[in-house]
Amino acid sequence: MNARTAALRNGLARGWIEFKQTWTNLDDVIGQLVFVTLFLGTLFFMRNATLPGTSFSLGAATVPSVLGAGIVFQGLTGAAGYLAVDREDGTLLRAKATPNGMLGYLLGKTTALSLAQLTGLIAVLIPCLFVFSALAPDGVWSYLHLLGVLLVGMIATMPIGAALGSLTSSPRSIGLITLPIMGLGAISGIFYPITALPVWVQDIAQVFPMYWLGLGMRSALLPDSAVVVEIGQSWRPLPTLAVLVAWAVIGLALAPVLLRRMARREAGSSLAERREKAMQRVG
Repeated sequence: MNARTAALRNGLARGWIEFKQTWTNLDDVIGQLVFVTLFLGTLFFMRNATLPGTSFSLGAATVPSVLGAGIVFQGLTGAAGYLAVDREDGTLLRAKATPNGMLGYLLGKTTALSLAQLTGLIAVLIPCLFVFSALAPDGVWSYLHLLGVLLVGMIATMPIGAALGSLTSSPRSIGLITLPIMGLGAISGIFYPITALPVWVQDIAQVFPMYWLGLGMRSALLPDSAVVVEIGQSWRPLPTLAVLVAWAVIGLALAPVLLRRMARREAGSSLAERREKAMQRVG
């Protein structure tokens, strides 16, 4: 076994361990339960509402939209947050000093974040399948379609998140990433059809992956009757794939360059300087 293969194996093992730790840590488990509870509570109050011009449940239509938004949010802020925290506590510096350490580190974080996204999606989806019988009308095909959208969505968002994380100076800077993403959620048709918004707002939303990932999720989980409230009354599968692949290409092109740049700048002196600034803020 060569050093590169060993780094890949260690990265996968590290990712699995970090993922398991999130389900043995009480704070993380409570955070997951609170999110699921709040989401299901929101759907409960939407249970009697319908999509405009149809008899289809607005609550059922919201489920895939929120799943898509969650993948984008976790992919961007999760990857950026990991990098920012590990950069400040010296984890990245230690990985840099190990042969193929950055490769193993990045694979481990990708594994942990991907598993977290998958389990988060399952934790929300399973209760909703019992509440809304209209979801996944095509059975196995619906779930395969959902899995395909999920994989493309993760590839489209996690590299961008890593690129953004490499540009942050501290974990406190993650708020600068979180706020715009929340703004995108407000205009991307998550809780209400995007066609109810002004056309210029729709055009802005369609530039970013959140709208398209939500649309892809809706096309996988909703019946064809729900398509009447979409732009052009179509699921637009080819544009969805094209936009998500375009963002994936952008992320995969930018992330390695920015991560290498960040790794080159990591040194003991810069770590000590960040710790000193953190101690001054605490004091």
